[in-house]
Amino acid sequence: MSQENVPVLIVGGGLTGLSAAVFLAHHGVRATLVERHPGTSTHPKARAINPRTMELYRAVGMEERVTAGRSPISGNTDLVHVETLAGAERVRMPNASVEDISRISPARWTLIDQNQLEPILRARAEEVGVDLRFHTRLDAVTETADGVTATLTDVGTGESTELRAAYVIAADGSRSPVRDLLSIGSHGRGTLTNLVSFFFDADLEEPLRGRKIIAAYVNNPEVRGTIIPLDNDRKWVINVSFFPDKGQSAEDFTPERCVELVRAAVGVPDLELTLDSVDMPAWDISARVADTFARGRFLVAGDAAHVMPPTGAFGASTGIQDAYNLAWKLALVLADKAGPELLASYDAERRPVAEETVRQAMLRFAVREGKQFQDVAKDLVDEMTMTFGYVYPAGAFTGEGAGAGNITEEPDKPSGRPGARAPHVVIEGAHGPFSAVDLFPVGFTLLTAGASAPWAAAADAGRELGLVLQVRGVGAGGDYADTEGTFTERYGVADGGAVLVRPDGVVAWRAGSAPEGDVAATVTGVLRRILALD
Repeated sequence: MSQENVPVLIVGGGLTGLSAAVFLAHHGVRATLVERHPGTSTHPKARAINPRTMELYRAVGMEERVTAGRSPISGNTDLVHVETLAGAERVRMPNASVEDISRISPARWTLIDQNQLEPILRARAEEVGVDLRFHTRLDAVTETADGVTATLTDVGTGESTELRAAYVIAADGSRSPVRDLLSIGSHGRGTLTNLVSFFFDADLEEPLRGRKIIAAYVNNPEVRGTIIPLDNDRKWVINVSFFPDKGQSAEDFTPERCVELVRAAVGVPDLELTLDSVDMPAWDISARVADTFARGRFLVAGDAAHVMPPTGAFGASTGIQDAYNLAWKLALVLADKAGPELLASYDAERRPVAEETVRQAMLRFAVREGKQFQDVAKDLVDEMTMTFGYVYPAGAFTGEGAGAGNITEEPDKPSGRPGARAPHVVIEGAHGPFSAVDLFPVGFTLLTAGASAPWAAAADAGRELGLVLQVRGVGAGGDYADTEGTFTERYGVADGGAVLVRPDGVVAWRAGSAPEGDVAATVTGVLRRILALD
């Protein structure tokens, strides 16, 4: 058996695993990714990427590629709950994609099917030198004092390889074998419904009545499911629930039965349609969160860490953001520029996000299943807050306000406090206006309110610790003009104050006013606390 060594082993080649590989490469970390399937997904599955996630793809130079691959339904805005598509609507859910979010982000919602996004990510991973091994199975994994040993098997040839890695990212899906090997439990409602999916061709112009739907949730005595457009013309997929506790199974879905179900869902008994394919393997909608996202040298991400109903389009983006949170931390730990304890902040930060996201998806799922919208409306957090408004309750940040307050805040009234996303403001340099969020992917950034000179010694702190730390002033006398005059308000500082932002665009520390004493020593102390070097 051959032996190999790699800094990071990623198990799972879906959206989270492939994104993790790209993000690690952005930070200069070499990774090997293994996926038991022979290729990327052939099913649409996840269908939307939120604007915060698009900011992350923007940070690694992929925004244009992802946007270019968007779905033909990208202009659609309607998310409806109906008894039948031809009948009256029960409720139309609020949809964030139609809002003007230019004050919140330079990015936008992107409707792109999972089977279109995964090949884009795979191609990018190959370009940046990721070792991708599809059709490769993880058979065993053990942790030692200085790393992890994994046994891999090429499914096609049967050849086994022993691979040594410093860390493992388990992004191997909701039934994660790695999570099971680690005996990491989970909590939540568990399986909510079992489904099958099948594709059909039909003219639904009349029952649609001019609506451009993202999805129609159907609930009537004959069928419970979701009608989803694939091309805004004649191609559709329908996900239909079945109930094993009532003796039902995937084998009940004969072609004749599938035709009956489509007609019952659309509400047109004599609808002409053609079944394109029937995807008989059953799948389920579940709600669970892993009890921990980090154990030793194993980090759990994506569906392996949290599964939730697709109502709200939260799942894929949450997993991709897990990977972005992990990438910079792993890069610094592997380079001995941070203590291993930095990785514990991954669980402290991302698990509360997962808990709230699952809760919000469940509220939306309750409406899909027939609960009155007004009964859950008071507990719903709007999509823009869910997308941009998370504030980590604890983690790799320090200073005033850290860990205080609610887990969310209104994105258009940001606090700028440690643990929150660094707000988007339009600033202008020599090459014109751009978003402040575009400054952060290069490393740590200290943004100063006004001239940066009083804080210039902070760069010495970065050099002392071997970090990339840029110091940039915004406003009068600074490096960039504060185009809209909103920097101090949105970042919560007075003139002369400063905000330290992490490589993932999260506020790490804030000084509300001009510096006192030894700036380099102050910032060095802050960085050492954040990076678990003390």
